[in-house]
Amino acid sequence: MAMTVTGEDLEQLGETVTYWVIYSHGGVGRVDVTNGAEPEVDGRLVDEAEYLARLEEIKEGRAAYLAGLLAADEQRTREDYEALLGAGVPEATARRMSGYEGD
Repeated sequence: MAMTVTGEDLEQLGETVTYWVIYSHGGVGRVDVTNGAEPEVDGRLVDEAEYLARLEEIKEGRAAYLAGLLAADEQRTREDYEALLGAGVPEATARRMSGYEGD
């Protein structure tokens, strides 16, 4: 739920404190609070270094996943291309039909 802060409200707010979170599902987050209370989260509060380490793990995992998807797509298009060539389809047409862009 969003909250709008007006000028009068600003006077009542405390200093902003940043908390770093590793959620129970494995994701990470940053929570800024101004009410002086530690946030309740579905996970655990960590220091910034642990947060950044987990964030890097997530980025590396995402990059590896994407690389796997691209490799699988390359293999699929190559197999389709070779099958079309084997069926007698001209090379240029086989490339267009399969989407294969390799050598």
